[in-house]
This record gives sequence, C-alpha cells and structure tokens, in this order.
Amino acid sequence: MAGINNANGGRKEKRLAGSVALVTGGSRGVGRAIAHRLAMLGASVAICGRDRAALERVAAELEKLGARAFFHITDVTDAKQVSALVAEADAALGSINILVNNAGIGLFGPAHEKTEADWDRVVNTNLKGVFLVSRAAVPSMIRRGSGDIINISSLAGRNTFAGGGIYCASKWGLMGLSGCMMEDLREHGIRVSVVCPGSVATEFAGSGPKNPAKALSPDDVAHAVQAIVTQRPGSVLSEIQLRTLRKA
Repeated sequence: MAGINNANGGRKEKRLAGSVALVTGGSRGVGRAIAHRLAMLGASVAICGRDRAALERVAAELEKLGARAFFHITDVTDAKQVSALVAEADAALGSINILVNNAGIGLFGPAHEKTEADWDRVVNTNLKGVFLVSRAAVPSMIRRGSGDIINISSLAGRNTFAGGGIYCASKWGLMGLSGCMMEDLREHGIRVSVVCPGSVATEFAGSGPKNPAKALSPDDVAHAVQAIVTQRPGSVLSEIQLRTLRKA
C-alpha cells in the first residue's frame, strides 16, 4: 500500500499512532510479522506467548522500530491468565483497540487415531483461546465505541483434507464464532474480521517443513491485517482468503 513503511523500506506513515494492539502468539512466525507491521504503522504493541526468551526478543525488536512494547507469558486457554494479560497490557500501554487472535497449533492425522487430550489441546488453543481473549478485551472496546478484532483462521476453516479432522474442526468453529462476533459487535462500532491463509512458511507446530517458494510468507498475512486495520471506519473487511499465486 502506498505510503506505508514495509519490509522493503517504504515511506513511514504512522497511520496507527495512538492505537494499542494485542497480538496473541506474537513471539514467532505469523504473530511476530503482524506485531512488526503494527509497530511500523505506529501502534503500541502487546504480545503474548509461552516462551519468555522469544517474547523478550520480539519486544526488543518492536522497541527498535520505535514502538512502545509489552509482553506477557500467557496460556490463552486459561481464563485467569488471559484476564491478567489484558489487565496488565491495558495498564502498560492503554486500552486495547486492536486485537489479533493469532495463537494456534496444528496436530494432524486421522481423527480416529487421536486422543481426547489431542482434541482438547487443539480446540482449546485455536477456538477457546479466541473466545477467552476476545471476551476479556471487548468490554473496553464497547465503552469506547470502536475497535478491531482480527481472528487468524485458515483455509482449513473452509476446506477439508485427509488428516485434518481436529485442526479443521477448530478452524471451522472459529469461522462460525467470528461471523457471530461480527454480528454481535458491529452495532457497537467494533469490526470483527477473519483472515484465512493457506500454507505459510513457518515452524507452525504439527506440520512439516515448507518450501518457501511454494507457501505464503508471514508478511503476506501481516499485509492482510494491515489492510483490515487501515480500512475506512465505515466499512469492514469481514473475511480475507490468502493463497499462493501459483499452486505448488
């Protein structure tokens, strides 16, 4: 987008100056790329994850970009930890007006071969986590009468494939949750969007190594988030599907 600083070194324009963003799963991969992009756009950025060293490293990167940064070790499936995350991020940076629910895991193989613990781990992270973090962040957005919630789903939330039973179930559920959240919150001035990438070249848990030439990059997903949060206030990009230009 013209006028936006990006990985290729465009002109800096702090279109999100004064905004406060929270990116779950922000210590690596897609979450890290999104946090970087929001920082370059001028937002203060809070990130959470489970790896302290990785969180510290990314927070330092965000500060080098000129952003105010905050990190919090959080299990997004734990309501108490989520409440602490949002409260402490608010205290450190101000009220959150951009929430990116990115934290997620993958576990693949025939559903009938998986355990109940496998199901709980994937569905709780990919679906319950979005519910918990959104529930904690929404009240202040309602009071302010504005906000953006971006849920990072997957094309697996639109398509089925062998070995994807539990993962697809979590992402199909996320699509339904996102659509209902959009209807519940639009009258409060809050936009809810979902981004559905295809295969992304990251160390995403549960999937094998990807050929970067045949996969999306984390920056592709970050660009989609940028498009959503810089959309004019009276409209919403409710769903973005991302695919590689050429099929693998």
